[in-house]
Amino acid sequence: MIERMRRALRLREVQETLAELEETLLRLGLQGERVKQIRAQIDASRRALEGQLLSYAGQQLAGNMAARPRPSDVQALMARPFDRLSEADMERLRHEVHRLAAALRSTVALRQKHARSGQLDAKATVRANLRYAGVPMELRHRDRHLKPKLVVVCDVSASMRHVSELMLSLLHALQDQVRKTHAFAFIDRLEYISPDLARGEAHQAVARVLARMPAGYYNTDLGSSLVDFDRRHLALLDTRTTFIVVGDGRNNFNEPRLDLFDKFVRRSRRALWLTPEPRPLWGTGDSDMHRYAERCGAVFVVTNLGEPAAAVDRLLAGG
Repeated sequence: MIERMRRALRLREVQETLAELEETLLRLGLQGERVKQIRAQIDASRRALEGQLLSYAGQQLAGNMAARPRPSDVQALMARPFDRLSEADMERLRHEVHRLAAALRSTVALRQKHARSGQLDAKATVRANLRYAGVPMELRHRDRHLKPKLVVVCDVSASMRHVSELMLSLLHALQDQVRKTHAFAFIDRLEYISPDLARGEAHQAVARVLARMPAGYYNTDLGSSLVDFDRRHLALLDTRTTFIVVGDGRNNFNEPRLDLFDKFVRRSRRALWLTPEPRPLWGTGDSDMHRYAERCGAVFVVTNLGEPAAAVDRLLAGG
C-alpha cells in the first residue's frame, strides 16, 4: 500500500510538470498544427514515464513474490524477544541472519536498479528545457543514493549480547552494500573488533572480545568507552559517516559523557541508536537512554531479530 502511494505521488508530480510545460507553450502563443505536434510529444513523454513507473512496480512485485516463505516456527522464533532466547534459539537465528541479509540485498539491488534509470527531477527538467520552449527534450534525474560509511559501537554486556551479536552479523553479511564498517564493542572499555569480524562469524568475534574483556556484574560504562573513542578513533567520523550505537543506555550511574556524544553527532552525517528497551523504561533507574535519544536522528526499539533487519533496511535506503 505504501509503495502504491509513492508511485501515485511520483506519477502526479510528472503529470503536473507536463501540464506546466503545456501551459508555457500556450503562453508563448504557439497555435495550430505546431501546438498539436508538441501536445503529442508531451502525451508520448507522459505514457513513457507511466510505463517506467509501472515497470518498476512490477519489479518490486516480482521481488516480493520471489521471497521464500519461512516456516511458521522460524517466524515465531524471529518474533521472540531477545531476552527469551536460548542458546539453541541463537544458533538457529545465526543461520537466519544470512537469509535476512540475502533478502535485504535483493531489496537494495532493486532500489539501485531504479536509481540507475533515475528518479525524475521535475524542477531540473523544466529549467533544462527552457531553451526548447519548455518541450521536455532532455530529462533530468536525481543522483542515486551513495553507499554509507558506518561506525558501529555495540554494548556486549550480558543484557545486550544477543542484540549486538545479531546486529553485527547482519551488518557483516551486508558489507558489499556499504563503503566501510568500523565496528567496536564495549562493556567498561572500548575494543576495535573489525579485525575479529574479518576472521570469522560475528558470534566468534564477540566470543574473542569477551575473552579479552570478560563481563562482570553492573560494570557497563558507556561514558568511559566514549572517552576511549574520542582519544583514539575520532578521525573515523566525518560528513559521510553514520554513527550507530547498539545498547540499552544503562550506564550503572556512571558519567554518560553527553558532551562527547554531542561532539560525535555533530561530526557525523547522522546518528542512530538501537535499543531493546521499550520507551516507558527510558530514564528509569540507571538508564540514560532518554538523554542520548534526544540527541539522535532516529532511535529504533529492537526486541527481536525482525526489528534490527527493518532498521538496517532503512539505513541502506537512506531513510
